[in-house]
Amino acid sequence: MRNGYHRTAVILAAGLGTRLRPLTHQVPKPLVPILNRPLLGLLLDQLGVAGCRRVAINTHHHGEAIQAFVASQAPPGLEVVVRHEPEILGTGGALKNLADFLGPEPFLVINADVVADIDLNTVIAAHGRGTLATLLLHHYPRFNNVWLDAVGRIRGFGERPAGVLPTPLAFTGIQVVSPRLLDLIPPGQYVNIIDTYRQAIAAGDTVQGFRQEGFFWRDIGTPEDYLDLHVRLLRGEERFWPERLTPLTDPYLGPGVSLGNGVHFGGGVCLGPGVQVGDGVSLTDTVVWSGAVLAPHVRLERCVIGQQVRVATSTRGRCLIP
Repeated sequence: MRNGYHRTAVILAAGLGTRLRPLTHQVPKPLVPILNRPLLGLLLDQLGVAGCRRVAINTHHHGEAIQAFVASQAPPGLEVVVRHEPEILGTGGALKNLADFLGPEPFLVINADVVADIDLNTVIAAHGRGTLATLLLHHYPRFNNVWLDAVGRIRGFGERPAGVLPTPLAFTGIQVVSPRLLDLIPPGQYVNIIDTYRQAIAAGDTVQGFRQEGFFWRDIGTPEDYLDLHVRLLRGEERFWPERLTPLTDPYLGPGVSLGNGVHFGGGVCLGPGVQVGDGVSLTDTVVWSGAVLAPHVRLERCVIGQQVRVATSTRGRCLIP
């Protein structure tokens, strides 16, 4: 990383978390715990490892909680600026709103609902100086909708345009952006960055795709996605960032967890700090957030239990939030 190049990053964190409800009624999506640690903390660490020294975070939904987290838990040596949007501005409008912070060099952008173990420096290195943006892509059939030509330029999103490779790819939510993109975005308006890319491509500008495979990536857009992320990690089916996580155990127990007699773990279980588990409780493929209380002899399977919730009856496949 030379002469300060790419030392600035943006975490897009203002989304409403609609698909992740009801979990986001209690906390904003960037603060949803991944293995008992807020996702935003993992992202900030990842950006620091990549050499970023300045990070901007836009907020809207539960913005005060994100501000408080940054004030108390931002990594040392990392300048973090939080900018609240009273009216949500979208992924493009958010960057325009941060123009004064971003400066004259290309910058890294990452969505706040992405869990990935890609070396961000590989994405940074792939960005050409004359390119409007470089988007990290991979093959992920559920989200494949980005079309490339034979030299890796993005030709369209969604509907297939002419002259492209036969198989689309998925956008990971990680990209490097040239500051001249900001000149294409009107101030103070809601703008989807993908719409700006469509317009730029139509005008002959270059938006590059950078394809990588074989790395861990998950979008935690829904409660099912969130739960499956934990289950697959805890059952050893996938791994990410092993050098920055406490070695995984199943069950994965936060500090201060209290276990009664005869508790049964069926696998895929993560208990947050201070969780109280009564006698004879049975847990399988379940994530329990901090401070929750599980009454004796309840059985939980494929559940997410929110902070401070008291569970008195057995259930399967539910999210319980106060």
